[in-house]
Parts: sequence; structure tokens; C-alpha cells
Amino acid sequence: MNEKKNDFSRGSIIGNILSLALPMTMAQLINVLYNIVDRIYIGRIPENATLSLTGLGLCLPIISIVIAFANLYGMGGAPLCSIERGRGNDEEAERIMGTSFVLMIITGIILTAVGLIFKRPVLYLFGASDSTYPYADQYVTIYLLGNLFVMVGLGMNSFINSQGFGRIGMMTVLLGAVANIILDPVFIFLFHMGVQGAALATVISQFLSAAWIMRFLTSDKAILRLRLSCFGLSGRRVAKIVALGTSGFTMSITNSITQVVYNATLQQFGGDLYVGVMTIVNSVREVITMPVTGITNGAQPVMGYNYGAREYGRVKKSIVFMSVCCVVYTTLIWLVVHRFPGFFIRIFNHDADILEAGIPAMQIYYFGYFFMSLQFAGQSVFVALGKSKNAVFFSIFRKIIIVMPLVLLLPRLFGLGTDGIFLAEPISNLIGGVACFGTMLFVVWPELSGKRGARSPVSGS
Repeated sequence: MNEKKNDFSRGSIIGNILSLALPMTMAQLINVLYNIVDRIYIGRIPENATLSLTGLGLCLPIISIVIAFANLYGMGGAPLCSIERGRGNDEEAERIMGTSFVLMIITGIILTAVGLIFKRPVLYLFGASDSTYPYADQYVTIYLLGNLFVMVGLGMNSFINSQGFGRIGMMTVLLGAVANIILDPVFIFLFHMGVQGAALATVISQFLSAAWIMRFLTSDKAILRLRLSCFGLSGRRVAKIVALGTSGFTMSITNSITQVVYNATLQQFGGDLYVGVMTIVNSVREVITMPVTGITNGAQPVMGYNYGAREYGRVKKSIVFMSVCCVVYTTLIWLVVHRFPGFFIRIFNHDADILEAGIPAMQIYYFGYFFMSLQFAGQSVFVALGKSKNAVFFSIFRKIIIVMPLVLLLPRLFGLGTDGIFLAEPISNLIGGVACFGTMLFVVWPELSGKRGARSPVSGS
């Protein structure tokens, strides 16, 4: 009955997408609270709030690296599961899921060991000063010790969503978020643990999410179950998972590298204050991208399933609906952020210096933000249809080829300073978004329209 219920080749395309997107968007809202509640509470610590917040911000690139590996196996395996399920090959889909799980466990252990050994030089490389390093060190040490739970909690939830269980996936995030919101003030303020308390609350919360995921995926309620018999590592499956997951991995890794470059350059031109501003800018970004992530994640299983079932007309309708929703939303949210930047900053910190520096930074950074929706939409189509090379290229193109050179160059031109650093983002959104979406239309649309003839899904091209 689950198989019939979650057959995305039937019924309304919009209904199928929204049935996943709405709970996924709610999950994204919860996930945003999960991720930023630490920063909200830390920004209100009675002593050294700004230094503590900046120290946590220095850990964001390391957190992005962990997320990158979770995406590598989760976003790599889940679309392949959708496609195989569309083909009616549930056994192969379960083997793909089992392989992804084993890869997450192995990688999580390695990341913990490497991170703890090299944390000091890495944090200074990422823009830490002698004032902010102690706070960053306290947070990242505990976070790395619980890294395995983070990997499973983030990566394996994709396999719940890809089967059409959007509400169960939402409950995964809800469980962790509620625990984090409750535990944060207890550890931070009641036990006076500061940033260590925030990290401990996060790790415990991720453990609860991981336990929930494992319980569901090993139960009879799941269409595809996590079985010991599927834990073997096949070179062919690993290659397919990594090839497709490289897009999500590259996006997270490039985000991490870009954050490092942003923080290091801001430290040079503006000091700890502007590194703190960047922490808030990134936190606001997590909030406002939530609905876009929800709709694109909701559309991916529908597109992948129909692509596997060769229902190409339904894939095209999914792309149109997803793209229109993304553009309309990001246009509206850009206008809101531009008009009320101070409101978003005060969520995290009320310091007068932060507000003075942060308001113009926010207005520059988010200028023309709707172009970013084109990147989200185009990237999601490439991932959903298994076109790994295109997905990987545009992950690298915007962040590495456009953003990083601009961050290093613009502050040195015309006396732009920190304004030039924040200006790199809207320029990259314009160039990268138009290039990604335009290429998606040029590559994918003719195929779906039959102009190049039918071919086997998951070409990997």
C-alpha cells in the first residue's frame, strides 16, 4: 500500500510535489531553528557574547565539511533510490541505501579523528584570533566528538524523504530541534557552560534524530528497509553514489571554503567585528533560504521517480512549478530583507557596533537575491535526473570561480574594503544563477521534449 500511495507517476504533479515540499519546508523551518538557536542563545550570554558568537561562526566551515560528507552519501544515494524505485527495482534501491549508510559511518569516524588532531591550526587558518579561538575550540571539540550522530541524522533522512515519507522526515528534524531548543538554555545558562553547552545540546539532539531514523528505516513501515545484508561495499554502487552526491558535497565544501575566505579577508579588513557580522549574515541566509530548499527537495523525488518511469512530460511540469515558486519567493524575501535588515540582525545580537556594521553589509550581500533561485532550481534538476557532471560543475563555478576571486579582489579596488567583500555575493548570484538555469534548459529540456530521442535514465552526463 505504501508503494501505491507513493507512486509519483500518478495524480497531480503539483499535489505530489506539495505533499513532500510542505512537510519538508516545515522540516527546514525546524532545521533552521535547530542550527541557529545556538547562535541566538550565545548572542545573549551576559559576558563576551560577541566574541562567543564570532567563535561559533569560525566553526561553521568545519560544520559545513561534516554536512558536505553527509550530502555526498545522502544526496548521492537518495535520488538513485528514487530512480530505481521508479524502475520497480526495490532490491537495488535498498543496496544503494545500505552502501550509503556504511560510507557515512566510516567517514564520520575519520572526520572525528582528523578534526580533533588538526583543530588548532585549522581554526586559526579559518580566521580565528587569540580572543576568539578559545570559544571556537570549546564548541568544535564537542561537536566533533558527536560527529557520527550528525552524519547519520543529516544523511539518512534523505532516504526517508526519497520514499515519499515527508512527514516522517519532518519528525526527524522536529525531534532534534525541540530537544536542542530545550537543552540549549539549560546547558548554556543554567549550567553556565557557554558555547560548550550549545555544542553538547546539538550533539545530544542529533543523537535523538539519528536513533529515530534508524528505528524507522529498519521497521516494516518503510518501503525500502535498512538491512545488514545490504551493507556490503560494491565499487560500482559507491562510484554511482559518489558521482551523483559530488554535487551536494561540492556545494557544501565550496560553502566551507568560501566561508573561510570570507572570514579571513574580513579579519584582515574589518577585524573580529566583521567576522561576527558574517556569522549573522550566514545565519539569516539559513532562515530565508528555508522555503526554497523545501520546494526543491520536495520536487527532487518526484522528478527522479518520473524520470526513472520515463514520464518526461511530468518531469517538465515539475521543473516549471518548482522554478516559478523559487523565483517568486526569493524576490519577495529580498525586498523584505533590504527594507528591514536591522530586524534580522537583532534576532542574534543587539550590540550597537554589530548593527552599525551589519545593516549596510546585509543590504549589499542580499541585493538581487532572486537570481540565487535560478541556481537552486537548475542544480536541483541536475541532481534529480542523475546528471552529475553538470551538477558538480555549477557547484564549483559559482563559489570557486566567481565568489572567491571577487572576495579577494574587490576589497582592494576603489577603497571598497569590507563593502567589496559583501558585494561578491550578488555578483556571483547573477552570473552563476543565469548560467546554471540556462544550461539546465539547454541540456535537459530538449531531452524531455524528445528532440534528442529517449535514452536510459541516469546517463551521468
